[in-house]
Amino acid sequence: MRQPIIAVTGDVRLFDSYTWHCVPQTYLEAAVAVAKVTPLLVPAFGNRIDIDGILDRVDGVLATGSKTNVHPELYNVAPSSAHEPYDQDRDATSIPLLRRAIEKGVPVLAICRGFQELNVALGGTIATEIQELDGRWDHRAPVSDDHSKRFEIRQTVRVKPGSCLADIIGAGDVVVNSLHRQAVEKLAAGLEVEAVAEDGTIEAVSVKAAKSYVVGVQWHPEFWAKQDTPSRAIFESFGNAARAHAGIGAQVKAAE
Repeated sequence: MRQPIIAVTGDVRLFDSYTWHCVPQTYLEAAVAVAKVTPLLVPAFGNRIDIDGILDRVDGVLATGSKTNVHPELYNVAPSSAHEPYDQDRDATSIPLLRRAIEKGVPVLAICRGFQELNVALGGTIATEIQELDGRWDHRAPVSDDHSKRFEIRQTVRVKPGSCLADIIGAGDVVVNSLHRQAVEKLAAGLEVEAVAEDGTIEAVSVKAAKSYVVGVQWHPEFWAKQDTPSRAIFESFGNAARAHAGIGAQVKAAE
C-alpha cells in the first residue's frame, strides 16, 4: 500500500564551510518506523519556496525540535542573549508552513521548537529561561553526552480529560521527556491546552476547531517512539491522520 508523504521542517547549519539543510534522524526514524509515513525535508528558503504547492502534495507536516529558538521579534519582544541561538531562515519557512497547513486542513504534529512555532504562528508569545521564574522548575536536559540520559523520560505532565491528546495517550498523569528552557508565555487564542506540567508550564496544545489533526507537544516523543507507549501512540495517531488525509485509510500496526 502507498505510504503517506509528510513534509518535515529542518534547520540551517554550517559544516565544513558548507550550508546544510538538515534534521536529526530521530524524527525521521519515528516517522518511518512508527508513523509509517515517508518524510521529505522542506529546505528553509522562506518565501522562495512554494508552500501551497508543498501542502497540496503532502499528507502531513512534522515540525521538529531544534537547539535554536524562534526569533523574539516575531512575537514583538526585543531580542537578547537569553533568547539565542536563532535560525531565522527556519522561522521564515516553518511558521508560514504551519499557518497554511492549519488553514488547508493538513495534519500537523509539532514537537519542541515546532510546538513553540505553532504558538507564535497563531499569535502567542514565548518566555525564555523559565527556570529563573518564580515557581517554575528547571525543565532543561541533564548535562550528558549520552542522549539516552538527556532524553530520559522523567517529568510528569497532566493530560486534560476529554482532550484530543487524552484520546491518544489517555487522560491524567503521563511521564514524558520534556527538556527545554523556553516555554509558552501567552497562549495563542486559537490554541487549546492539552497538558500541563506540575509547575503549570503548558506542555501540549491542539488547535481549536481544527479541520484536521493538529497536536503540539513540548516534549520529545520521537526519541522513544519505538519503546515508550505514549510516544508510540502519538506518532501512530499522526500517521493515521496522514493516511486519512491521503484517503488510504487503514489503521497502522504497532511498530516492531
